[in-house]
Amino acid sequence: MAIAKAERLMNLALCLLGTRRPLSKRELRDSIEAYVEAVRPGSGAAGSDDSFNRMFERDKDDLRELGLVIETVENLDGETGYLARRDSNRLPPITLDAEEAAALGLAAKVWQQARLAGAASGALQKLRAAGLPEDVDPYGAHGALEPRIPVHEAAFEPLMLALRDRRPVVFDYRKANAAQPGQRHVEPWALECWRGHWYLAGWDRDRGAERVFRLSRITGKVRSRSGRFTVPVPDVVTVRETVASWAGESADRSARIRLRSDAGYPLRAKATAVRELGEGWDELEIPYGHGLDAWLVEFGPDVVVLEPAELRADVVDRLRAVAKG
Repeated sequence: MAIAKAERLMNLALCLLGTRRPLSKRELRDSIEAYVEAVRPGSGAAGSDDSFNRMFERDKDDLRELGLVIETVENLDGETGYLARRDSNRLPPITLDAEEAAALGLAAKVWQQARLAGAASGALQKLRAAGLPEDVDPYGAHGALEPRIPVHEAAFEPLMLALRDRRPVVFDYRKANAAQPGQRHVEPWALECWRGHWYLAGWDRDRGAERVFRLSRITGKVRSRSGRFTVPVPDVVTVRETVASWAGESADRSARIRLRSDAGYPLRAKATAVRELGEGWDELEIPYGHGLDAWLVEFGPDVVVLEPAELRADVVDRLRAVAKG
């Protein structure tokens, strides 16, 4: 939301909440600076009264969409008046049992990044005021295990803000088999952490399809764009399922690879069988599914695909594409 509009909505909300009697559109127009500017002679707005009426109706609808209860009444002068009664817009008291308070306190303690830590700390203070007992340890016994969600990618924070505000973004993204990054125009839907890596799911406007992006492959700055989403956000966004299919998590076949003895620990964790070959190499059997070739390419010369032949060919093709780039 633009700063000027946000300020105008805030001023309108304060006027409606602060009055003891209904205010007419004329009174609101004369009280709020942004409306005064809209109807000022020489402002350049065609039909200043019409401009104000359209602006006011949009603002009123926006406030109602945000949850403000605005009443419409007829006042003594025969004009329509508006007000937002405080008792109609007051949140009910928050009551939490010990388990609910501890769970929310734990969630507030998870984030460790500087910008998020302040918000989480403020949220924890509000939870204390709302009923989180001082003697409730959100970590469990003696705080021995402290939860953290590490976020090292610079793209995380701007993407999180874009998700919150439903704003499209633009960023440069380097695919596993590409030597140079390409620009992506994305409507962000969800951020999710899976096995130590953060992923973004959203609508890729250039490809006209849903896509999942690994944040560590985003290069440069994430830039926000104005405008609305062009595709409805689905109720369920399957980030982990998509990433799992890349890594062969849902595969029903096996692949045989050679792996250097001191490398590829994520591959070893997935292996169903490991055999020492000697001379610094091991042979592994790992699940084989869609996207495994892209994952194997990331290990470079530490991996050699033995079978199946189509997987070996796919890995070779990806490596050649990188070399040509």
